[in-house]
Amino acid sequence: MIELRHFQQNALFGLLPEEEFNRLVPDLEMVTLTLGQSLGESGEQMSHAYFPLDSIVSLLYVMESGTSTEIAVVGHEGVVGVSLFMGGGSTPNRAVVQSAGQAYRLKAQLLINEFNRAGPMQRLLLRYTQALLTQMAQTAVCNRHHSLDQQLCRWLLLSIDRLPNNTLNMTHELISNMLGFRREGVTESAGKLQKSGLISYSRGRITVIDRAGLEERVCECYEVVKEEYDRLLSHDQVET
Repeated sequence: MIELRHFQQNALFGLLPEEEFNRLVPDLEMVTLTLGQSLGESGEQMSHAYFPLDSIVSLLYVMESGTSTEIAVVGHEGVVGVSLFMGGGSTPNRAVVQSAGQAYRLKAQLLINEFNRAGPMQRLLLRYTQALLTQMAQTAVCNRHHSLDQQLCRWLLLSIDRLPNNTLNMTHELISNMLGFRREGVTESAGKLQKSGLISYSRGRITVIDRAGLEERVCECYEVVKEEYDRLLSHDQVET
């Protein structure tokens, strides 16, 4: 049974007028996403769109060699499946669950139909897409110009912003795959943060202890992305 406005609600649904959301309710399916689960593969069209609740999904760009790098994260603020309603059908990105949890899913054609109604859902999805593009662009800039230490701080802050607590179940190896750095480098950077008392790490679990300390160390990329999401996905902006 769908909880209409529960604590872990997806923010996009929270921004919809009540009557718009109620029309979607019969078609929404609650699903459990598991760590490492693929929601969409490069070059393939997704069968469903996913609206995370307490889960996080990484969007990864896959190279011909099979290596990949994270270009964005999607949590309770957004939706996985932008290519469906933008008309592209498929993208060169993979969508992989970074942090296990729950999500609502909606059949692809139903989301397309809702978008094509040209109502509040369309305006909201377009604003979200602009925010997501900002995150992707800023990630590219960050990867080129900022240190691994700064990138790790940005990644940790973006992740815990999308979780109900400050703990991530994530190994250094997985983080290195997301950031595109060698595992040894990630281990060294994480060790610096732990020594400074900003995080604690044990058996694949990272807990952020001092968020303010991370924010002091992070590059400007984190704040640029956060401000753009806050600007584009506020009630005042969506209702105009």
